[in-house]
Amino acid sequence: MHYYAQIGVAVVRLDQNALRVGEQIHIKGHTTDFTQIVESMEVDHQPVVQAIVGDLFGLKVAQHVREGDVVYKV
Repeated sequence: MHYYAQIGVAVVRLDQNALRVGEQIHIKGHTTDFTQIVESMEVDHQPVVQAIVGDLFGLKVAQHVREGDVVYKV
């Protein structure tokens, strides 16, 4: 995971299951621990409503995230 603080976006690779806008996720790491609703995602700089396994996508996040944090679908 990479985080772009200026725009509040994390770049995430999806390893399991599909993820859709509107679903709830939990982001957990050494100092990170929060839950949020997926409000927007982009694949190759294009807005999408769903990411599938293997996609590298941008995810608008509510808080700062760090390398090594894990995103769980709730």
